Amino acid sequence: MDLSEADLIERELTIRSLRISKEVLETRRSAVRWLALSLGILNPGESRLSSLAVLDALVYFQFLKKQDPTVRDLTEYIGKNWEAINEKTLRYHLLRMKKMGFVENEQGKFYFKPPAMGDRYDPLVWSSSVFESFYKEIAGKVGEVVKDLKSKDAVM
Repeated sequence: MDLSEADLIERELTIRSLRISKEVLETRRSAVRWLALSLGILNPGESRLSSLAVLDALVYFQFLKKQDPTVRDLTEYIGKNWEAINEKTLRYHLLRMKKMGFVENEQGKFYFKPPAMGDRYDPLVWSSSVFESFYKEIAGKVGEVVKDLKSKDAVM
């Protein structure tokens, strides 16, 4: 039987443990870049400011304003704090973050995936919940396959 590995991938998860240096916390942009690298939204060496701007806007609305923004809200924030972004680019990054499991949307509003329990506007509750749900999903599937392997003969 030929398996297509690409067809089996439901979601890829990149989480990086990065050092938090004084320089990281020096400016909002450097902190957002650190966050994007840590969450796998941005890869090392990448310089796409648009993904950083979208992430920054979502953080601003979710954790500072405690509200769910529309595309218009996001566009206005990014235009004032970064540089103008067209709607197609904005929607591309929102969809990408949605596929990664970080963002959800409902009735034209976008927000970080809410935690199963706790305050969705608390960054620590949110991040713990997101990583825990990713971990549990992957760990459950890995455990299921390892359990199945126990019943199969090994060829030596």
